[in-house]
Amino acid sequence: MIRKKKKEKKTYTSKPCRFCMDKIEIDYKNDSLLRRFMTDRGKITPRRITGTCARHQRQLAAAIKRARSIALLPFVKVHYR
Repeated sequence: MIRKKKKEKKTYTSKPCRFCMDKIEIDYKNDSLLRRFMTDRGKITPRRITGTCARHQRQLAAAIKRARSIALLPFVKVHYR
């Protein structure tokens, strides 16, 4: 009888939230800050990668969506022909 090994769960070290640490305000008009939290395709980067806390991730997503709607940020960055 062959027994399978149990897969170990990957543990992620929690990064400190840079908005909490540096007391940075999230503003939809600050497009250079918001672009850091987007992929090259224009998607919002998840918080497990960026290290932001849940509260600031929600504010960040709302600010990116608001900036997209008034054309400060693009919805899609890569255009194929």
